[in-house]
Amino acid sequence: MVSTRADKSLVSKIAVTNGVKGVKDLKKLKESKAYLTQPRRSSARIQALQKAEEEVLAGRNAEVVKEKDKCQNELTDKGKKLSRKSGREESVVVEEEVVLPPKKKQVACSKGEGEVENGKEEPENVVGVFGDKSDLVKVKETIRLFNKHYLQLIQEEEKRCGKAEAERKASKNPPKKAERKAAKKPSKMASRSKKVGPPKDSKTTAKRPDLKAITKMMENNEILYPDKRIGSIPGIEVGYQFFSRAEMVAIGFHSHWLNGIDYMGQSYAKMYSYEFPIAVAIVLSGMYEDDLDNAEDVIYTGQGGHNLTGDKRQIQDQKMERGNLALKNCVEQCVPVRVIRGHDSSSSYSGKVYTYDGLYKVVHWWEDEGISGYKIFKYRLRRLEGQPTLTTNQVYFTNGRVPQSIAEIRGLVCEDITGGQEDIPIPATNVVDDPPVAPTGFTYCKSVKVAKNVKLPTNATGCKCQGSCNDPTTCACALRNGSDFPYVSRNGGRLVEAKDVVFECGPKCGCGPGCVNRTSQKGLRYRLEVFRTAKKGWAVRSWDFIPSGAPVCEYTGILARAEDMDSVLENNYIFEIDCLQTIKGLGGRERRAQDGDIPADILNKYDDQSSESASEFCIDAGSTGNIARFINHCCEPNLFVQCVLSTHDDLRLARVMLFAADNIPPLQELTYDYGYALDSVLDSNGKIKQMPCYCGAADCRKRLF
Repeated sequence: MVSTRADKSLVSKIAVTNGVKGVKDLKKLKESKAYLTQPRRSSARIQALQKAEEEVLAGRNAEVVKEKDKCQNELTDKGKKLSRKSGREESVVVEEEVVLPPKKKQVACSKGEGEVENGKEEPENVVGVFGDKSDLVKVKETIRLFNKHYLQLIQEEEKRCGKAEAERKASKNPPKKAERKAAKKPSKMASRSKKVGPPKDSKTTAKRPDLKAITKMMENNEILYPDKRIGSIPGIEVGYQFFSRAEMVAIGFHSHWLNGIDYMGQSYAKMYSYEFPIAVAIVLSGMYEDDLDNAEDVIYTGQGGHNLTGDKRQIQDQKMERGNLALKNCVEQCVPVRVIRGHDSSSSYSGKVYTYDGLYKVVHWWEDEGISGYKIFKYRLRRLEGQPTLTTNQVYFTNGRVPQSIAEIRGLVCEDITGGQEDIPIPATNVVDDPPVAPTGFTYCKSVKVAKNVKLPTNATGCKCQGSCNDPTTCACALRNGSDFPYVSRNGGRLVEAKDVVFECGPKCGCGPGCVNRTSQKGLRYRLEVFRTAKKGWAVRSWDFIPSGAPVCEYTGILARAEDMDSVLENNYIFEIDCLQTIKGLGGRERRAQDGDIPADILNKYDDQSSESASEFCIDAGSTGNIARFINHCCEPNLFVQCVLSTHDDLRLARVMLFAADNIPPLQELTYDYGYALDSVLDSNGKIKQMPCYCGAADCRKRLF
């Protein structure tokens, strides 16, 4: 049994292909056709996401965009009228929605089970963007697109605040002699201006970036399921977790970022033979004092008349309209609704986690007097039979099965594989082997070790910022990143999007260790665990929630020349550094950056190697390495590889970092794509060598190579 490990180097692949056994034979291959035409490692996940985005933009329907802009303007106008007593009513609710009409279809519903036939037709834009990908992958890539917009908007806000801070500091500098002389004799107009309030462009409270992100997705026609659907949503199974209300809007799972009841308005009457409005989904988060949650039997309070200050109090009577009327119609017409449970979570970036609990039938409704003495509407919902059970651990994932002490760790075989090198201990567990064994055969090292014949340059010039870098228009390091900081400071530092290379501040910079542009240099910040699997050997998971864009760990080992690897046939822990090749799009790689993104003075020095598709250097974690050596391959990974430079500008010797591609809940295995092309590895007899893939992804290729 062979366990999947970190990516083998090109040298290793060619050695297998050609039956090479030693260093001398390897050197002979350097100029051969086989060496130059091998499939190369590339980030398949990022490539697919970028391609999806391009297709969305290329295939956008102008008329649909125009209608959605009109709809968004209506939403904004209504949002301004939201009152404190609106309760579950939402500022972005409109009864008449602009939709891409699906085929006209009668929804079947028996009174016994409340089953529905609708909900699995693909809107035109979904098929065009995602092709034959599985429903789960479509959901995952849409959430990634939302996160990208979200982080870009945070980046814009932090840039604005940084510029304002720089101007504030500049204003405190001593004025010049001429300015001091002029200040002694202020004019009447100047004196009068001192009494005037702050300038119009002073900092004001900004709109939430998550709401801006879904607005942008609406404008770009990027919502996965823009049509509201009755019943289940493809790709969202019971237990699926969202980390903000905006994520649900991006999918089309629940179309309101504030409203607890999502429903179809009269515009759907031409598509279905129901009496509208009809409710399709509700969020149950305990915000109403009259709610009663008995697991699979729920008493749900209608919307309206609610005090939004957070004390859950009713302040006026509810009315039988909108969401309340929609739930009433579900009772009379036997239409089930999706139920999402929301709970507080200190780990989630939004402070909440929302878990899909399945379909519920609205079995009864009545008018009642609430605890506060006002008229309310109540609805009894009962979970449909035959659905997976939602466990307590799935809802309260922040604690759930995560051990709270060493004594609670099941199958513990090593308390800390780092030997105290990391600030956070990394335990190892094994409940697979009998007797259980600990990971052995390597020495832990938290930083890269350099081979004797490799010399790291120290030619990075550095920026002149003081304390922390704030203004990307003046920071030399930010200028090399396209006049932007690649990170946002939110959640301890997150990378906005994958790049060919990230230029961080280094030892020659004026800023301190707390600078946001040193995010990947701050070491481990999540509680990680190495655990034994049945088919993949050792693997890694986190006990903490990891937000998308957060750095997880560096890939460490011995930095060496690829041609010096004399045990490539047996070493499964070699990671080639192909940053330069990826930037130039050599060897079949797909580029992340656009022309001009990388400074010309850095790229020009490699022009004489433009025909070379092989990586010159690699990191060998076979005998020494860190937690990254245990991270497995997956065809749908939740991590991506990012090259980083800080102490020098040599692209061939970049640091290799692993970042979160998704919002990763606790105890989910951490994986990245090793990037092998199928049928690319041959044995010593020239026959295709195959290795099965056990990642279990929905779109798994079934083979590692």
